[in-house]
Amino acid sequence: MLEQDLSIAERISALIEVELVEAMVSEDMVLRRTAEAFRQTLRPPRQIKVNFSGGITQRCWSVSKGDGTYRVVYMPRAGYFSLCVESDFGPLDIGVHGPALGCFGSV
Repeated sequence: MLEQDLSIAERISALIEVELVEAMVSEDMVLRRTAEAFRQTLRPPRQIKVNFSGGITQRCWSVSKGDGTYRVVYMPRAGYFSLCVESDFGPLDIGVHGPALGCFGSV
């Protein structure tokens, strides 16, 4: 359970840390390597505008450094993570949603 007095950014970081700790104790070596690679791309969560199909935009939280093509963001309204593709208009949601590590590993 997350502490009540955490900021939004701290809560997001705590959610990710739980996923990474669980992955690192897993017997699944692919999951462990994915977790290690994801940890290297992490950045402190920061608010960004994400574009969705239909011209909808939403304030989300970027949690990984973009690699020029993809980045992982947290969608607070939905309560889960999304994989976004970088575009000329900013991050674009591509419909890959769920745990942060799952979104990152789907690339």
